[in-house]
Amino acid sequence: MKTILKKPAGESSSKRNPTPQRSRSTQGEIMATSIESPSESPAKTEPQYPGAARIPRTQIHEERARKLGTNYGVEIEPGDWHSAEGEVYRIEKPVRIRIHRDCHRPPKRTESQKKANREKREAAAQQHQEFAPIIPHYGLAEPIVVTRPSKTGGQALVHKPPRMRVRRNCHKCATLFTPNNRICGTCGHTRCDDCPKSPNKKKKYPYGYPGDEPGPKSSSFHACHECNEKFPPNSEDGTECAQCSHEKCASCPRVPRVKVQPEPDAELLRGISSRFEQLELS
Repeated sequence: MKTILKKPAGESSSKRNPTPQRSRSTQGEIMATSIESPSESPAKTEPQYPGAARIPRTQIHEERARKLGTNYGVEIEPGDWHSAEGEVYRIEKPVRIRIHRDCHRPPKRTESQKKANREKREAAAQQHQEFAPIIPHYGLAEPIVVTRPSKTGGQALVHKPPRMRVRRNCHKCATLFTPNNRICGTCGHTRCDDCPKSPNKKKKYPYGYPGDEPGPKSSSFHACHECNEKFPPNSEDGTECAQCSHEKCASCPRVPRVKVQPEPDAELLRGISSRFEQLELS
């Protein structure tokens, strides 16, 4: 079965397409007007800066080259510059001081800073535990002994540092006191000021040697208990003090047996002063 569609009677193709046809003259006029009157481009507006001044780029390059030459001794020729065409804007501003205000309280550390500090301490403690300090000498080396053969063929002589041998003899029986012993092994006498000492050092110890007992023949020295002024040797009770006029009594103590620096010789000082005077005169 076929379906056939037919045009209705009295309808043409021009009625279905009612678009008007333009003439050639109208199209030519439109093209001519479009060519003759091009679209006008908008005018370029320059930016407005308050207080700005136009400066050529060549002036800026000259200033930079002058500063480099004065500071570093670099010579730049105009051909080595960048493109110096055109102008730039420069705004002159007064010099200002930047004022910074900090809080007087100590700044608080953040968690990251605390963690980093903690890790640093742990690493330092671990490093000290792992690597012990190197000690070059532990005292385990044997001492070096310098010996010399004996002339008689006996035991070899050992070198020792020189030492002064101090000898104390008992003044009753002339027995030599053993080291670190204050009682005579022969007569039982306790070491006193009368027991001779070799070598003698009465100038350094004028009031007796430390650890000795007062002897019957040795001089006794006492000091005033009010002004600590020394009495003359072997002074009896009732002697007046030369400084405070206090009479010697049982409360005045004995001068301790200590080392005393000897006073310089007056004649020696006089000779030195005379030499200095001769040098000044010459």
